[in-house]
Amino acid sequence: SHWRGGGIQPQMKIAVIGQSLFGQEVYKELKKDGHVIVGVFTIPDKDGKADPLGDFLVPVVEQYKAVGAELNILPFCSQFIPMEVIDHPRHGASAINWSVCAYVTLMHGDKKGGFTVFWADDGLDTGPILLQKECDVEPDDTVNTIYKRFLFPEGIKAMVEAVRLIEAGKAPKIKQPEEGATYEGIQKKDNAKIDWNQPAEAIHNWIRGNDKVPGAWAEVDGKNVTFYGSTLVDNGSTTGQPLEIPGASRPGLVTKNGLILFGNDGKTLLVKNLQFEDGKMIAAAQYFKAGSSTAVELTEEEKSFAEQMMVVWKSILTNVEKIDDSTDFFKSGAASMDVVRLVEEVKLRASQLQLQNEDVYMATTFQEFIQMCVRKLRGEDAEEELIVDYVSMNTNNMTIQMPHQLFINGEFVDAEGGKTYKTINPTNGEPICDVSLAQILDVEKAVAAAKEAFVEGEWGKMNPRDKGRLIFKLADLMEQHQEELATIEAIDSGAVYTLALKTHVGMSIQTFRYFAGWCDKIQVCHVSVVKVSKLSPHVCAIVIPWNYPLMMLAWKTAACLAAGNTVVLKPAQVTPLTALKFAELTARAGFPKGVINILPGSGSLVGQRLSDHPDVRKLGFTGSTEIGKQIMKSCAVSNVKKVSLELGGKSPLIIFSDCDLDKAVRMGMSSVFFNKGENCIAAGRLFIEESLHDTFVHRVVEEVKKMKIGDPLDRSTDHGPQNHKAHLDKLVEYCEKGVKEGAKLVCGGKQVSRPGFFFEPTVFTGVQDHMFIAIEESFGPVMIISKFKDGDVDGVLQRANATEYGLASGVFTRDISKALYVSERLQAGTVFVNTYNKTDVAAPFGGFKQSGFGKDLGQEALNEYLKTKAVTIEY
Repeated sequence: SHWRGGGIQPQMKIAVIGQSLFGQEVYKELKKDGHVIVGVFTIPDKDGKADPLGDFLVPVVEQYKAVGAELNILPFCSQFIPMEVIDHPRHGASAINWSVCAYVTLMHGDKKGGFTVFWADDGLDTGPILLQKECDVEPDDTVNTIYKRFLFPEGIKAMVEAVRLIEAGKAPKIKQPEEGATYEGIQKKDNAKIDWNQPAEAIHNWIRGNDKVPGAWAEVDGKNVTFYGSTLVDNGSTTGQPLEIPGASRPGLVTKNGLILFGNDGKTLLVKNLQFEDGKMIAAAQYFKAGSSTAVELTEEEKSFAEQMMVVWKSILTNVEKIDDSTDFFKSGAASMDVVRLVEEVKLRASQLQLQNEDVYMATTFQEFIQMCVRKLRGEDAEEELIVDYVSMNTNNMTIQMPHQLFINGEFVDAEGGKTYKTINPTNGEPICDVSLAQILDVEKAVAAAKEAFVEGEWGKMNPRDKGRLIFKLADLMEQHQEELATIEAIDSGAVYTLALKTHVGMSIQTFRYFAGWCDKIQVCHVSVVKVSKLSPHVCAIVIPWNYPLMMLAWKTAACLAAGNTVVLKPAQVTPLTALKFAELTARAGFPKGVINILPGSGSLVGQRLSDHPDVRKLGFTGSTEIGKQIMKSCAVSNVKKVSLELGGKSPLIIFSDCDLDKAVRMGMSSVFFNKGENCIAAGRLFIEESLHDTFVHRVVEEVKKMKIGDPLDRSTDHGPQNHKAHLDKLVEYCEKGVKEGAKLVCGGKQVSRPGFFFEPTVFTGVQDHMFIAIEESFGPVMIISKFKDGDVDGVLQRANATEYGLASGVFTRDISKALYVSERLQAGTVFVNTYNKTDVAAPFGGFKQSGFGKDLGQEALNEYLKTKAVTIEY
């Protein structure tokens, strides 16, 4: 006897009659359930290779009736079984039917699919029903995807459940109705030819229903070609190389994304892969290029890899005496399960090489396989596959190449309906280029791609260390392109080039390198009998502002990727170009498709949909408090998604008379004018001790007069243009309010008379606590100075904290006790002592109160993109 289900149950003697990995897994689960497997019967070896279930063969095949089987289990049985075997056990037999059901379901375009466990009879699948399970069928499902997602795992569970029902005497026998029933035979190659005279959806259903076996085929260029990987597309590309297909309503189009096919209703579908009569498979996009590539010469290291692979091939193809360049994997007897094994064996020997099963089908001989692997290891494969429609510009003593389309599922694509807008150079007010403007449908595609990449794709299966290597490789590529990135940042956002190179780009590279190191250090811990683990939320949305376009992307995306998530990112509409260049570099680095998606567009459309989207489980936002509140509300109402907000600030800087004056003046100016004041942690208000006030103001004004305003690409420029025209107008209005309320305008306060969006560095004094400019953030080069009485430490602290914001703050004094006293009482997420704007990738960054919650940077940032799970164990 054995223990199961809370009581003592007798073991059953079971004969397993079937084949394949499915049969193997059912066998294992029945053994785990405590049953005695008295016999295993499977199909004969094929091409010298045993069926997986044959691993468990015992010497009872010829003595079936003598072993006393109480139940026959038929998991995926394609052979005829005599009725004397079916009827011999006292419980008869149960079998599972799913393969026929699946391809018929797909070919008919059914919305539901499933399988039946039934009592076997002389027709095998016409006996009484024991139990049934069903699942939803997605529009682009294939037999393979349904098999992996539902039929295989749930089918195994159902077989075990059926045995338990039989054992308990509770298994039903429901007669299958004959009325309306049809019999669909096993689909064969001869009857899988495509009928082109039907709607696109029907053609799509036929192709996916026959994918992978036997494969829907048609005549192309006088040869039989099999079509794989069909998806319905709403608006198929009209640009591509025509391909005549006999019987089709119009020629197909070979495009960068695959082969576009047309139904007789004018609608379109996209086919990814094609296979020829000799078994060779190619990407459909490469139809007119097939066979044109030349072989690469291997290095010594690559030759060593090839030798290792030859050993792997030999271990799989046991029936082949010798592996040479012409050995064909499939003609030598390999099956789909061998493809899975080969892909895994490659990962063990070259973890940075992430193959897909389709790659093996496209390189069937050993020489082709090695050439394909080597090209991928060198990164040549990604270079060939990625198609970028650059906008090129000669500037800053270089040629910059800027992608301008949306980046979805590893490809640059036009927005739905071809929508575009112009991004403007703030230095001269002129358009840089047209950029694709994302629409709602684009958001849906991007989120779906991110979800697929996590759930079914390579990223979700990749181990953390390999993810870290990939992120580090991305950082290396960013470093190689740092001058180009900094130049794009300068012309798109107005950042001074030298600052863009050091901070905007430099810190972005540091951030990715820092978080690359965290990938394999997110650990499970145990508290007593509780296992506490950190899990990825899956699909994350990131919405970033325009002041540090690349750095804000890096601060959030690096932590998000290190935690194992996939990303849909919306850059600010006015500064999309470095984000799109970043997208290109992620593809060059080898990130799997769908992991990173970039959608330039409006906040009201793209940002709002990401906040509302049910498949987005985390949203990270940097921007205004007003928009942050709206996002927080939408995230709550939609699906209570996790959210982190880095919002507005009015950061106080307190300068005591005992400070290092030279340093206080230098850093005080930097606290306001750094990045032309477009800085979330900028000192929004300076409190100067009364005895130092006049001297400090005089020194600051003298320094402001020396600042050079001009072209951000000029290495001598101190102060570039504001980011965009609307922001410039708000700064003018802001200063006008300050003057109207009685603050003293010491210098600046107006737009510079030159093309572009330039605003003078501005200094106000005599600012009272009730004034608009004392309360509200300028987000520009405006220094707001107030004085406080000598020695009134608690008084100035009270004034400094009398704000709804709490992002950053600072204090300058030589008295360390005073510095510690003040820093402990300032209500802000970051406090600078005798410095300012000094951030570190390892130090957490984030605010209090209406400056938001959650952290960027440091270990704490990882927790923003993880969820904690506790498993309590008792044994």
